[in-house]
Amino acid sequence: MIALSLAEIASVVGGQTHDIPDPSVQVTGPVVRDSREAVPGSLFVAFVGERVDGHDFAARVVEAGAAAVLASRPVGVPAIVVDDVQAALGALARHVVERLGATLVALTGSAGKTSTKDLIAQVLGRMAPTVFTPGSLNNEIGLPLTALTATEETRYLVLEMGARGIGHIRYLTGLTPPRIGVVLNVGSAHIGEFGGREQIAQAKGELVESLPSADAGGTAVLNADDPLVRAMAARTKARVLLFGESDEADVRAENVRLTAAGQPSFRLHTPSGCSDVTMRLYGEHHVSNALAAAAVAHELGMPADEIAVALSEAGSLSRWRMEVTERPDGVTVVNDAYNANPESMRAALRALVAMGQGRRTWAVLGKMAELGDEALAEHDAVGRLAVRLNVSKLVAVGGREASWLQLGAYNEGSWGEESVHVSDAQAAVDLLRSELRPGDVVLVKASRSVGLESVAQALLETGAEGEVAAR
Repeated sequence: MIALSLAEIASVVGGQTHDIPDPSVQVTGPVVRDSREAVPGSLFVAFVGERVDGHDFAARVVEAGAAAVLASRPVGVPAIVVDDVQAALGALARHVVERLGATLVALTGSAGKTSTKDLIAQVLGRMAPTVFTPGSLNNEIGLPLTALTATEETRYLVLEMGARGIGHIRYLTGLTPPRIGVVLNVGSAHIGEFGGREQIAQAKGELVESLPSADAGGTAVLNADDPLVRAMAARTKARVLLFGESDEADVRAENVRLTAAGQPSFRLHTPSGCSDVTMRLYGEHHVSNALAAAAVAHELGMPADEIAVALSEAGSLSRWRMEVTERPDGVTVVNDAYNANPESMRAALRALVAMGQGRRTWAVLGKMAELGDEALAEHDAVGRLAVRLNVSKLVAVGGREASWLQLGAYNEGSWGEESVHVSDAQAAVDLLRSELRPGDVVLVKASRSVGLESVAQALLETGAEGEVAAR
């Protein structure tokens, strides 16, 4: 964070100083919410959680060198006391962002946010110092904490924004007002909480409503291939830049194909020129993500050939998102277990099939959460798709939703041993231990709450004789 005195911070957040002998002492380190991350000069934010009260760690963080604690009550050590710690954290982030003057890029969507954010950050990082959201810390706490890691050298700030209801993104854009806003898609993720795709579109579109006008440099980067996203052009006063495979997209892909390894390759077209891209990431769904990143880079003045090189060299920065690892025996494990929704499930299955040309393919799948009334139909459809794509074997892991996956496969024509339903992750590991052969390709994917990353991790632990070892 940029250096600020405790007196300045108290003024910004509307707080009272307690037990601070010298208010001119500066916060020169990071703003943290985990006491283990406290270092000399840091500011510790004390949240009260369901199980842990951050105020209990106040003395410990000051002993570690923290300049003060942002708290909701006096804690016996230097503290800035406020009525609402979360609101104060947001106010501090807004102040710092306004002081910096960096170009702020915000993005949202039902699927692909984190992968696209990582791509944008890697591309822009070639031009100037760039700060971006780590992992998926995209909520009312993670977003301001990310913004507060920016320094005077930061030129680009790339922030992922998540939402679980109407008004959430409006709140986040109030903390960190973007100049460029990217909306990737409107899909089924969290549809049970929102109540329908139209409600999801309403929430996601709050991002483009927050943008400055075109005359003030505001730009809305919208997916031309998604009708609900494209319609958001009517909701913004910013300039609209379309990306996608549509002929009407300003930044588009042509001649899209997957390599033998399952990596997307395409011809990138931008208003400033064309160039070829072959990505290191896996799956055709990354084409849309790459186009969104290319549109942002184009808007910020990067030539097409440089964008193409940056996209071709970009890797995965976040865990458990199409992580591809080959074991010594030739078994390839694709760990995509961070999260799942119908759109990302379909994309992952298609990537599995592309990677598995001439090899046996396994889809180890679990529950897709928060689908509401569409849960049965969507799980059934994914099970059917696995059969239509000729996946060698579907392993549905878990309870009711997993049984719907397996039933969909059965009803589509998987009547032999092509699909199986197992009770839990350990049962899946036991099955794979006994049946995997060298050269097989295994996809592991489910919603985060299922914890199927443990299956992928177990598959990658091999014993001295090359057998799969369970954790």
